[in-house]
Amino acid sequence: MAKQGKRLTAIYGDFDREASISLDQAVALVKANAKAKFDETIEISMNLGIDPRHADQMVRGVVGLPNGTGKTVRIAVFARGAKADEALAAGADVVGSDDLAAAVQEGKIEFDRCIATPDMMGLVGRLGKVLGPRGLMPNPRLGTVTMDVKGAVTAAKAGQVEFRAEKAGVIHAGIGKASFEEAKLLENARAFVDAIQRAKPAGAKGTYVKKVALSSTMGPGVKVDLASLVASA
Repeated sequence: MAKQGKRLTAIYGDFDREASISLDQAVALVKANAKAKFDETIEISMNLGIDPRHADQMVRGVVGLPNGTGKTVRIAVFARGAKADEALAAGADVVGSDDLAAAVQEGKIEFDRCIATPDMMGLVGRLGKVLGPRGLMPNPRLGTVTMDVKGAVTAAKAGQVEFRAEKAGVIHAGIGKASFEEAKLLENARAFVDAIQRAKPAGAKGTYVKKVALSSTMGPGVKVDLASLVASA
C-alpha cells in the first residue's frame, strides 16, 4: 500500500486535482500516467442529474466504440438449430439451450455478454435471478434479444459497450486500454459521451451531465471540463 501511495502522490503532483481540463487533455494525462505493469483500462465516469429509481429517468443502452475496448468479450447465445449454427459461425464462445441453462443454474457463467433469440426467452426468463444481478439478462432494448444473432455477436465482439445508470445516477465504462493511441481513446470517449447525451430521458430535469471524469485502472480520476464536451461534439 505504501508503494501505491507514493506512486499516486507522484501522479497527483502532475496536475491540480481540483481543476477541470479539456477532454483531449484528460485523455493524454490519464494515458501518460497509466504506468502499471499491465495494460490498464481507461475508464470514463459520468454523474448525471437523474434519479434512476423513476422509470422515466433511467438511462440505459448500448454504444459501439469505434476503436473497440481492447478487451476480449466472451459471448453466450441461447439458440437452437440454424440460429445456434449462425451464432457459432459468428464467433460466439458458448451456444446452447437447455444445456446452457442448466450450466448457468449451476453457477457456470463463463461469459461477459448474453444473447438470445426471442423463442428462447421462456427458458432464459427462468434464469433471471442468476443473470439479472450480474447485468447479463438479454434485453430487446439492448439488441440482445434478436433473430439477428450474427449481427449481435459481431457487434459485441467489435467493442459494443452496455451502459446503465446506477442508483446515484452515475454511469461508467471502459473506453479502451492505455496502450491505445491518444486519438483512438479520444474518439471512443467522444462516442460514449455522445451516446449518453442522446439517451437523455424525458423525465430528466435541470442539468443532465453534472460531472465527468477519466481514470485508469490504477490511477487517480481527472475531472473533465464540461464545456469541452460540447466543443468536442
